[in-house]
Amino acid sequence: MTEVLFYHLQNAPLERVLPQLLEKSLERGWRAIVRAGGPERLEALNGLLWTYSDDSFLPHGTREDGPAEAMPVYLTIEDENPNNAQVLFLVDGAEPSDLGQYERCVLMFDGRDEAALAAAREHWKKLKSEGHDTTYWQQNEQGRWEKKA
Repeated sequence: MTEVLFYHLQNAPLERVLPQLLEKSLERGWRAIVRAGGPERLEALNGLLWTYSDDSFLPHGTREDGPAEAMPVYLTIEDENPNNAQVLFLVDGAEPSDLGQYERCVLMFDGRDEAALAAAREHWKKLKSEGHDTTYWQQNEQGRWEKKA
């Protein structure tokens, strides 16, 4: 079964956390999919990954940028895995679907948004009942991640 990590964002926004997690994934030799909740957000994330750091680069792209199999990080709104990624990042309300093709799924949600929190709870119940190895991570006041469940 796929390992599913729930990241409850409280003290740092997605724009700061996602690039760090993508860097760690690439350091492990993994390819990644980032599935966003909509086309506008996808475009914003694409721009963010070009500019989030002056001294770092995340090789990434979308369908418009060329062959997906050449991209270590592929951004999409579709339920697809064209770059044979090992890890799937779900952001901004993107729904989990067939996770069996991934080693890991990272579901990130804004803990200050009641609708996002409720959706994450429902996903937790569903994925846990399907037998996935689920863990729940929450930021503490210092911005460090603590395993809560």
